[in-house]
Amino acid sequence: MKLSIVSPVYNEEENLPLLYEAVYQAINPLEIAWELILVDDGSRDNSLKEMEKLAAADPQHVRLIELRRNFGQTAAIAAGIDHATGDVVVLTDADLQNDPADIPMMLEKIDEGYDVVSGWRVNRQDTFTRRLPSQMANWMISFVTGVHLHDYGCTLKAYRREVITGFHLYGEMHRFIPAFANSVGAKIIELKVHHHARRFGKAKYGLERTMKVVLDLFTVKFLSSYANKPIYLFGGTGITLIAISLAVLFYLFIRRVFFDIGVVTSPLFVMSTMIALMGFQSILMGLIAELLARTYHESQGKPTYTIRKVVNFLPEEKP
Repeated sequence: MKLSIVSPVYNEEENLPLLYEAVYQAINPLEIAWELILVDDGSRDNSLKEMEKLAAADPQHVRLIELRRNFGQTAAIAAGIDHATGDVVVLTDADLQNDPADIPMMLEKIDEGYDVVSGWRVNRQDTFTRRLPSQMANWMISFVTGVHLHDYGCTLKAYRREVITGFHLYGEMHRFIPAFANSVGAKIIELKVHHHARRFGKAKYGLERTMKVVLDLFTVKFLSSYANKPIYLFGGTGITLIAISLAVLFYLFIRRVFFDIGVVTSPLFVMSTMIALMGFQSILMGLIAELLARTYHESQGKPTYTIRKVVNFLPEEKP
């Protein structure tokens, strides 16, 4: 097994030497092939110079990726994953709030057959104003995606390479990787990990991320549940709207027959007509989305299924 550790870097010059030392002490005794991929996300301090020093001092283990500007944490993680060569990819922050000493026990869970090992910061060393929105976001993500994790925001996670390929990350979607992995049948486990207070520098994001996470959650839910059959979403919504419209019309019919109340003059008639039109439009949107989904899969040769393994026994090897 080869291990790739991906760490996005943005203005972390003082933490980088400590990060390398912590990773080296944690991973080198395992006697496995490993690499530390440092992705410079447009740092404005001397982080790039520090990374170049580390790469020059240990070219066997340290690789450097320099982005042209600050694209954000998700883009930096995606760049690191794309350039990783390991069978297992571990994501960790460069601020040392994640502890590289936890990586070996995460690899043990990978060896046990799990595809995703997600870190859970039980004793999180952050302010209440950061913990509360995070807890709310974790509950919402777990409820919507059906993948119940206590800490989606913890960057420290380990993945088998095969469960994180085949999809692209946009916005703030790096935290949703377990949900994407679950959509292809990954076995997921959550593991309690250490969390330390930041020693140098300051946090690079605030509460504004919460709104971005909520918006990205709509995209993740659609991609994970309806990307292959969008007609179920749009068609189901359309049928529901048409059913509501018919129910209102039936109510108006009953009023007209038994109470002699006009139908056309009632605002309910206009409302039911509009709801019915919206229902038909939703069904048509679903049919168009079906065509787009088929074009997406067939033009790129993407299958609608994933395979964990294929076992073939030769005649003389059958049990």
